[in-house]
Amino acid sequence: MTIAPIEGFELTRRGVLASSVALALAPAAVANAAPAGFVTREGGALRLDGKPYRFVGANAWYFAWLGADAEFGDRARLARELDALAADGVTNLRIGASAELSPLKNSVRPAFRDPSPEYNETLLVGLDQAMAEIGRRGMKAVLYLTNFWEWSGGMMTYLSWVNGGRYINMNDPAHPWPAFADFNADFYRSEAAVALYHDYVRTVVGRTNTVTGIRYADDPALMAWQLANEPRAAGGQAEALANLPAFYAWINDTARLIKSLDPNHLVSTGGEGLKGSVEHAEVVIESCRSPDIDYLTAHIWPGNWGWLDRKDMAGAHARARILSTDYVARHIDFARQLDKPLVIEEFGYPRDGDLYDPTVPTTMRDGFYADIHAAVLADARTGGPLAGTNFWAWNGEGRARHSDHRFRNGDDAWLGDPPHEPQGWYGVFDTDRSTRALLRAHATNLARIVSAA
Repeated sequence: MTIAPIEGFELTRRGVLASSVALALAPAAVANAAPAGFVTREGGALRLDGKPYRFVGANAWYFAWLGADAEFGDRARLARELDALAADGVTNLRIGASAELSPLKNSVRPAFRDPSPEYNETLLVGLDQAMAEIGRRGMKAVLYLTNFWEWSGGMMTYLSWVNGGRYINMNDPAHPWPAFADFNADFYRSEAAVALYHDYVRTVVGRTNTVTGIRYADDPALMAWQLANEPRAAGGQAEALANLPAFYAWINDTARLIKSLDPNHLVSTGGEGLKGSVEHAEVVIESCRSPDIDYLTAHIWPGNWGWLDRKDMAGAHARARILSTDYVARHIDFARQLDKPLVIEEFGYPRDGDLYDPTVPTTMRDGFYADIHAAVLADARTGGPLAGTNFWAWNGEGRARHSDHRFRNGDDAWLGDPPHEPQGWYGVFDTDRSTRALLRAHATNLARIVSAA
């Protein structure tokens, strides 16, 4: 998920060696005990039924909404989207398992929950349906359980429920960056807000799928639980560094809670890597140090980080690709230090000219995707920790309802570009033939390396 930049600001997205052996032991022991069909972790590798697990994946945050038996749902489309992705070699889906009913202006509705302990069963059954369809195709899912950003309610909404209704809208001119992210940092320090969140975690992790009759904790279609989408300690350097103890405690406590409820599945933070860690390598390392965190994650957004001048994409394209390749390499090094796998679970690039219509070419995006794929293949050939990627995001059949490409309350077109962003900005449409051909070729090349391992 991406964050639109504010003029004048660069927005971010969205003893270690000595301890790495000890960190590997506990999760590996759990992994060895997992039933057949479960993705496990052994040191710096993901494995599935005794073989390396390396994957081509996509983000499709909205699949639970499609799966709902409601006016906003479309189960036939959900099945078609999964079939299209499977045909392109995609085997891993990162989807939303939460949304908080929010006063924030860009938040999606309907939501999974409001402040009460009564959750939206219609949407939870939509998640059940999505998981059932994913499992039928032999695919795997990663489910994130809240959001740092406003578009699904997220942490700011939890805070508003316990602080008397106070909140800040993202990109509010009266509260320029990093005001939103710094305000959000209160979440980790709020026992009441975290308690509400943990109640929801217990419900979803402990849920039994109403479609399949299988407990989520026993479902091999689930690869991992994720604490949140792009959690970060804060926005500004000073606030983030001061908030690190609370941030680390939230990560460790929540990961431990999930593992106590479900020892069969992996857990990750959902973090962006360096850009979500105020550019401090030690924050990336420490946030993934817990033995209850099984793998590292990184997100790459050249158009949101100032690496790509979106007004001169052709002139800035080469630099953006170099910086992105370096970003991947740095996170591979972090993963090696911790002896844990790495997933590049978000990466996105605009269509040519920074336009949104599906008829616009994706020449530069395809070059960026090819670089990410090349890094994955090179690492796989050496048995490295970079296990997979999830591009952001799959739009599939979805099309913007309005000529300005903006999402409005009540829309049910459901694109991978979330409600706060232009519809069509980063998402891959079903008609993007060149991008889909790249994905198929990458899936074939990756499968050859895995089979030869």
